[in-house]
Amino acid sequence: MRMKRGSGIIMHIASLPGKYGIGTFGKEAYEFADFLKKAGQRYWQILPLGQTSYGDSPYQSFSAFAGNPYFIDFDILEKDGLLNKNDYNQISWGDNSEVIDYGLIFTEKMKVLRLAYENSKKNNKPEDLKSFEEIEASWLDDYALFMSVKAEFNLESSQTWDDNIRLRKEKTLKIKKEQLTDEIEYWKFLQYEFFKQWKNLKDYVNKLEIEIIGDIPIYVAEDSSDLWSNPKIFLLDQKTLKPIKIAGCPPDAFSETGQLWGNPIYNWKYLNKTGYRWWVDRIKQSLKLYDVLRIDHFRGFEAYWAIPYGDTTAKNGEWVKGPEMKLFDAIKEELGDINIIAEDLGLLTEETISFRKKTGFPGMKVLAFAFSGESENPYLPHNYEQNCVAYTGTHDNDTARGWIETTGNKAEVENAIEYLKLTEEEGYNWGTIRGIWGSVANTSIALMQDFLNLGNEARINFPSTMENNWCWRAKDGVFTNELANKIYILTRIYGRCE
Repeated sequence: MRMKRGSGIIMHIASLPGKYGIGTFGKEAYEFADFLKKAGQRYWQILPLGQTSYGDSPYQSFSAFAGNPYFIDFDILEKDGLLNKNDYNQISWGDNSEVIDYGLIFTEKMKVLRLAYENSKKNNKPEDLKSFEEIEASWLDDYALFMSVKAEFNLESSQTWDDNIRLRKEKTLKIKKEQLTDEIEYWKFLQYEFFKQWKNLKDYVNKLEIEIIGDIPIYVAEDSSDLWSNPKIFLLDQKTLKPIKIAGCPPDAFSETGQLWGNPIYNWKYLNKTGYRWWVDRIKQSLKLYDVLRIDHFRGFEAYWAIPYGDTTAKNGEWVKGPEMKLFDAIKEELGDINIIAEDLGLLTEETISFRKKTGFPGMKVLAFAFSGESENPYLPHNYEQNCVAYTGTHDNDTARGWIETTGNKAEVENAIEYLKLTEEEGYNWGTIRGIWGSVANTSIALMQDFLNLGNEARINFPSTMENNWCWRAKDGVFTNELANKIYILTRIYGRCE
């Protein structure tokens, strides 16, 4: 499926402004949707909505199916009669509204959500909650039990749990379900509220003729309900349920020892026998949340770097062939044609390029990678094809202004200034956006930070580091009509809005 010519903005839900420490599905999200409409945008790209774990990365989640309770909006719960204003508006949500304090969110937000759950028990369980639990039972039951046991074990990794529960002994599972009934209901309640609030927001966005691009990490976390409840689909020692191989990237110019991600590898042979059932279900669930799916590390479906479990670097890994078209044929057979963006960044082999072309999915072009000085660089706009999605940068890149001001490679900056004809009068950030808006790429997308001309302080992620990531938030009042009109004019000039 080809995405029609248009443009969009990357804005993480957590980064939206608001009074309660982190962006939510509340008023500010609806206002941002209105801003996108005024700006003539067709797409709102968000980072994964999954429940974050240690490190707060949206790319490491406790479940590939569950949503992040942090995004549940208090004011909506108050309107629904589950909270009073003084349950949450008296709490100090941090000294700096532009930075997310995840430690504070973890303690204070979850206390308020627990109170909302206790208030919900004063009435009979709503029919739509019962229906939600029945419809989502295939993943919700295991997820809620997983989180309940995790709470009982003081949030320790599931890999350290007592073997009887870690290995899912039938007798132990039955006992835990009886002992933790209320806790299980709590986690189901949170998922119900998450999905209800998100559906209402998404319906509003879609009525504005804006589509949501959602990000799907290819792998799941080792400490996840996915691995705990579906061990056969991963490459594990099936007696101990410990990984045999884990994911990462080989050594390259950026890292002498490679990247050790630590995610469990899929058992693609077993998944093939099931008709790739788990992956089909995952895509089906994702289509409830998003209109377009951006799949991270797409090359891993063609070949992936498998590292022996326990290694401290990625040096000893090896390339292993992935499922390639067999997976996507199975997805198409059940779900039909769907819009997918293939994250095909990095050093690509001819086999990977051929595989992506077979799928028909658009790949990605990131302008931040374009200025090595070679005219054949595939990330230069004159080398784009229509069936691609062009980005100023992604969540892993610096902002346009930050890159120009802080990059150590001054030659690349000079190349960018010359190629894009950047001037201080226009604004280097606007010239960078113009570079991809004016390209032949069917879809062009820029970070919200680039439209706001923010520097390195607004970078949302520094890859291979654990601290100070995912924390940036927009200031109140920055999504102005003036800015929306400026974006609209640029978008109209290059034929990206009607």
